[in-house]
Amino acid sequence: MQASSPQHNSLMWVTDRPDLVFSHGAGSWLVDEQGKRYLDFVQGWAVNCLGHAPDAIRQALADQAGRLVNPSPGFYNRPALELAARLTAHSVFDRVFFANSGAEANEGAIKLARKWGQVHKGGAFEIVTFDNGFHGRTLATMSASGKAGWDRLFAPQVPGFPKARLNDIDSVAALIGADTVAVMLEPVQGEAGVVPATDTFMRDLRALADEKGLLLIVDEVQTGIGRTGKLFAYEHAGVVPDIMTLGKGLGGGVPLAALLAREEVCCFAAGDQGGTFNGNPLLTAVGVAVLDTILAPGFLDAVVAKGDYLATRLASLSAELGLGGERGRGLLRALVLADDSAPAIVARARQRMPEGLLLNAPRPNLLRFMPALTVSVEEIDLMVGWLADIVGSRP
Repeated sequence: MQASSPQHNSLMWVTDRPDLVFSHGAGSWLVDEQGKRYLDFVQGWAVNCLGHAPDAIRQALADQAGRLVNPSPGFYNRPALELAARLTAHSVFDRVFFANSGAEANEGAIKLARKWGQVHKGGAFEIVTFDNGFHGRTLATMSASGKAGWDRLFAPQVPGFPKARLNDIDSVAALIGADTVAVMLEPVQGEAGVVPATDTFMRDLRALADEKGLLLIVDEVQTGIGRTGKLFAYEHAGVVPDIMTLGKGLGGGVPLAALLAREEVCCFAAGDQGGTFNGNPLLTAVGVAVLDTILAPGFLDAVVAKGDYLATRLASLSAELGLGGERGRGLLRALVLADDSAPAIVARARQRMPEGLLLNAPRPNLLRFMPALTVSVEEIDLMVGWLADIVGSRP
């Protein structure tokens, strides 16, 4: 139900929220209006890659807001050009379309693949996606997702998204037919509980797509921009996708996303794709600042080291408490519990005194960790110590 507090009643109810209001934050910490501090290992669901209120983003917003906010997407602006140039220079892609959310970028990827199918593959339109995958909350991206129960929401669904099983190449091959145009997946399924696609599976997908004349689309909304220890997660497998989507960490907290494609895939005609706020200089200036920070010498090496350290600490905690192990890549990790107590643990962690801990439970038996890429080893130790107390003493 909607929260009963009058200050909350003007917001449309879409999810249960705790009855607290955050006022400010810095780095890995948030502070509510009562002055209580919280160690944040959610970071807006992997959005705040540089933590809360980082200097690079504050300065970029202040500088750009004083010059130009939105001249219209019908004109070029310098920050959008600079960000697009950086993204293509550091990836296998040639063109970029900026959007405002990961779901919007994924919607654009679906449209681009279907347009390519019209132009180059006799009208083929089906995109093989995966059980338990998550691509957003628009009608098309919900249909593309493999989240349980979503096939019955907001019916009728958008057709054309048969579901395969992650890391099972035979299940993908069995779904390919004359109407198939692409395969689309998250390199690490986040909402499913941090389930990585293996490097072998990624390479097999690329080979199968080449054999059948299909596009390979990687949804890197959660895994992109350094989250897994490389700038983009597809790099781990050494594959070359045809289309990629970005969001979350690209803006470091502001609404910025991107659709990237190789030159031979780019077939939109004028009017096929657009958006009032897309690629505005205020937000793309932030994207430039974020990307420059991530690409600075040593930054990604530190993400790898801290990801390995977090994995080691979680594995030790699991062994100590008799839990189900840990998994993930880089600073996107999960701890498998021995029962379905994850939501209760999240609540107890948040309510902890004198300082709280913010965690996420995408599944009842699992905790997901998405700290800022700037998280310190000391903060990882603090989180694991608090979590050990909470899990070890639960009723």
